[in-house]
Amino acid sequence: VQLVESGGGLVQPGGSLRLSCAASRSISDVRRVGWYRQAQGKQRELVAAIGSGWTKTYDDSVKGRFTISRDNTKNTMYLQMNSLKPEDTAVYYCTLLSVWYSHYWGPGTPVTLSS
Repeated sequence: VQLVESGGGLVQPGGSLRLSCAASRSISDVRRVGWYRQAQGKQRELVAAIGSGWTKTYDDSVKGRFTISRDNTKNTMYLQMNSLKPEDTAVYYCTLLSVWYSHYWGPGTPVTLSS
């Protein structure tokens, strides 16, 4: 499975971005899809995920600001990011956990907050 993110870029604090992640195959039967991020000098952290039961989880730092979604008809997942803060600056990665527990990652897309 190949994953490719898009939608990252430079944005001012308080602004919004929508990240997309296109998969090379169907995502309708996967165990989980999600978004991680890694800021410079820090460990990669989970931002948001959708489990097999369509349960959504969010890191406390993004609750109320970010929304994860998926469109199985387009084999695509999204991360809508609103009210962005400087601490949201990071490279964002989409991930997929298959039914066979194989974990796939995209190459990442950078998000930079700058005034």
